[in-house]
Amino acid sequence: MKLNAAAKKLEDGIEETLTYMDFPSQHWLKIRTNNVIERLNCEIRRRTRVVGAFPDGNSSLMLVCARLRYVAGKDWGVKNICA
Repeated sequence: MKLNAAAKKLEDGIEETLTYMDFPSQHWLKIRTNNVIERLNCEIRRRTRVVGAFPDGNSSLMLVCARLRYVAGKDWGVKNICA
């Protein structure tokens, strides 16, 4: 797979991604991120529930990566302001 850049990005941002773990565990479910990330998480969760069971970990990873590629190729997170 040609996801070296994506893997590097994840590796570089892991500290930032896991900052919520500095808080007590009972607060973790209540901590929210920005709307784009929340929307993406909900979309991935919804799509994985539709599939149900995956034959292996690569199948679920391919589904998530396909969704991320779709979002990256569109203006999905850009707020359009009508003039």
